[in-house]
Amino acid sequence: MIRLETLLSRGLQRTAHLWSPIEIAYRWVHTAADILDNTAGLSGKQVQRRFIGLVGAMTRWRPHSDTLADAVAHFLKVTRSYWPGLFHCYDIPDLPRTNNDLEHLFGQHRYLERRITGRKVASPTLVIRGSVRIVAAVMTRLRLFTAADLMPASIVEWRSLRSALAANRYKRILQRRFRQNPHAYLADLESRLTQLILPP
Repeated sequence: MIRLETLLSRGLQRTAHLWSPIEIAYRWVHTAADILDNTAGLSGKQVQRRFIGLVGAMTRWRPHSDTLADAVAHFLKVTRSYWPGLFHCYDIPDLPRTNNDLEHLFGQHRYLERRITGRKVASPTLVIRGSVRIVAAVMTRLRLFTAADLMPASIVEWRSLRSALAANRYKRILQRRFRQNPHAYLADLESRLTQLILPP
């Protein structure tokens, strides 16, 4: 037992210079978690003000985090990218906290599609029909659907959705035309533009 204590104390002495930046970064991360946890039930603006104060302190004192300065910089960069939607959940009832569930959902769909099709990248139709394909893929994993469930509730909305999907598909077709013969495509555009500019 004495030998173990000696080893521990010797290890702590030799790594003492590494602990200071870890303590600083640890406090920052836990303060961020406490602010976003919002046990006091503050409004979105109040939470945002507190978080701005923490981010400012982290930016100002980042050089003191020594070997963890790059990790702190990464934390600040990611925080800036999430900032626009970070505080809505405190003002809107039943809105889930910001998390990775949506990212996980898209990643899972992409993974399953690659497994099924053998493609290394997502299918181009996912861009065109993603608004319906992803919803259908997610919902069919949750429960079974009957023919009655698939009947549209509103024919007008169904037709509107179909026309939007057709418009997306047409844009994709135009991109293919440009790739196949860019000169002819640009000449056609120039001709139409000239017709619009010139008086009748």
